[in-house]
Amino acid sequence: MKYQEFLDYIYQRHSGNIKLGLDRIHNILKEMNYPNLALKGIHIAGTNGKGSTAAMCDVMSLNYNFITGLNTSPHLVDYRERIRINGKNITLKKLIDSYKKWEPIFEKYEASFFEITTAMAFNYFHVNNVECAIFEVGLGGRLDGTNPFAATVSVITTISLDHTKSLGDTIEKIAYEKAGIIKENTPVVLGKMDRTTVEIIKKIAGEKNAPVYEFGKDFDISDIHIDENGSTFNYHDQQTELPGLTINLLGKHQPYNAAVAIKAFSLFLQRMGKPFDETKIRKALININWPGRMQIIFRNPTVIIDGAHNEEGMSVLINNLKILFPDKKIFFVLAILRDKNLEQIIRDVCSVSYKIFISKNKSTRAAEIEDQVDIVKQIHKNFETVMDVVDAAKKAISEAGKKDIIVISGSLYTISEVIKEKEKLHLKINTIQK
Repeated sequence: MKYQEFLDYIYQRHSGNIKLGLDRIHNILKEMNYPNLALKGIHIAGTNGKGSTAAMCDVMSLNYNFITGLNTSPHLVDYRERIRINGKNITLKKLIDSYKKWEPIFEKYEASFFEITTAMAFNYFHVNNVECAIFEVGLGGRLDGTNPFAATVSVITTISLDHTKSLGDTIEKIAYEKAGIIKENTPVVLGKMDRTTVEIIKKIAGEKNAPVYEFGKDFDISDIHIDENGSTFNYHDQQTELPGLTINLLGKHQPYNAAVAIKAFSLFLQRMGKPFDETKIRKALININWPGRMQIIFRNPTVIIDGAHNEEGMSVLINNLKILFPDKKIFFVLAILRDKNLEQIIRDVCSVSYKIFISKNKSTRAAEIEDQVDIVKQIHKNFETVMDVVDAAKKAISEAGKKDIIVISGSLYTISEVIKEKEKLHLKINTIQK
């Protein structure tokens, strides 16, 4: 079976089985002999920043020569990105073999696409003796398929309004759902968030005797400097001072993610009886592999892809653009999902854009072009509609000057389509540069 045949097969058979709850995943893991309980590692929830934080924990673990497993979602280009050991995707043969082995169990419990992926990750990591497993929550936490992970350390990066139909329409309700990953006697690291949210999470943690480590109280950062190559900052907690740290990810938000990752990984080391090695941490943070987050893919003109997909994520992206490119002309290729706060996202985009190319990605949840256009018209911003995301990117490249900025964003689905056709865009860039 070829890759696309396999993906189509499991998607067609299982994508309609989505149902919040843990009964099915617990039953599947029981049949697998509970690989989720045999693993050590870090479990990461949050509205934004959890993927970057997971990637940072992954690279630090690899620098310690731990056998390291990373489970993230969604994938950008290849489904196999979701299940990685030591920085390498699971092979197609091992993926298909794993699915075929457990397919009767998946069918028996009518497992969802996400539950199947998560269960296979638990099992694959266990049979390969992974020493540090890193799981990124898919949706929420309390009822997420990754919840059965018996993590060594829990993390909640940020809390803001997103997926309100599933998680609730207030910050308090969403905080409750995210805090559902907290386990008995397991430390939890909190990113930068308001006091009300912190207190909600601390109450839940207290009921489970889980020690809480808060950003701004138990660990912090200072002297943040960002440019087009990454960021530098100082990290400090009660045990550690790390001045002049450098990370290779763009944006002022990434040092905050890095602080959370450093604290979480240091707690993991502590619980594993391993010493904290400053040299290994520094070396790791300048080699983070996490594409699609303020990633510059071309120069002259500068083309940036970013997976910002909700109100908070887009606000962060826009603020970074204002800091990094205050005097540059910005062309924006935008394709959002319809279940997001379209008006606020588009207003933020309009605040920095010289021109917006409005498009529609191939997701079944994609916002209609007309709905996006209606908002842009209210703001009286220069725009153009292009049905296909890659064609929209080509159009932006053809209109931009060599010193201008092109940003492609609105969803991970949007940038995934661009990454898949990167070579075609490269040819377009080369044509312009000649």
